[in-house]
Amino acid sequence: MKKSLTIAGSDSGGGAGIQADLKTMTVHKIYGASVITALTAQNTLGVQGISVVDAAFVEKQFDSVFKDIKFDSAKTGMLAAKEIVELTADKIKEYGQKNLVVDPVMVATSGDLLLEKSAVKAYKEKLFPLARVVTPNLNEAKVLCDMDLNSEADLEAMAEEIYGYGSEYVLIKGGHRNQKNSDLLEARDLLYDGKNFMSINGEYIATNNTHGTGCTLSAAIASNLALGFGVEKAIKKSKKYITDAIKAGTKVGSGNNPVNHFALWSDIN
Repeated sequence: MKKSLTIAGSDSGGGAGIQADLKTMTVHKIYGASVITALTAQNTLGVQGISVVDAAFVEKQFDSVFKDIKFDSAKTGMLAAKEIVELTADKIKEYGQKNLVVDPVMVATSGDLLLEKSAVKAYKEKLFPLARVVTPNLNEAKVLCDMDLNSEADLEAMAEEIYGYGSEYVLIKGGHRNQKNSDLLEARDLLYDGKNFMSINGEYIATNNTHGTGCTLSAAIASNLALGFGVEKAIKKSKKYITDAIKAGTKVGSGNNPVNHFALWSDIN
């Protein structure tokens, strides 16, 4: 069985973070293990509290899993602090982990920055150069590049700048926009490999129940890389998976509910 490691925070509500990653890996028939960087008290209504795990204990988790298990891929989510970003980079290098997907969780849905600026710098200088794919959403891309988005050229400029920090690929998750000459909406992401830009399009699903979307997509990409797919194929398969997961949905609470991580299993409603 292929194996993947998720390095991220815990979501007590089960819709995002470590919980979303492990569910996603499981439905892709991947054995998932974890390094937990933060604990959250949250549900579908919001986040009630965050406790960052001591870096020394995060290091113990890294050493425990890496000394025993050889992973076919790894992904990062919420790293919570500069010290943990740097530690993660050090451990990825120390153990020679390949197929790293970096989801730079640094901006809340409100647009508020979740990390100090020094941690953002650590992402750029230490973690991005180790990544096969970096998957910022639009708000995170704006923070990384310190610029606004006003045109397609701006989006491509962001991708080029982020690529310049050393990853093999950059996938900017762009949300939705009108299709050309159409009233329909599409969910469009932009993939850049240093030479070519590629649109990764999917059906836009009109719903607020999208909690855990970014975590789930990056975990799916890591899973597909572990299964041996190339980056472009892994991303296209993962895009279809997250689209189906959003479409299927799941009602677990009274707020903004998570995607349905079991969308790959046809016998799960």
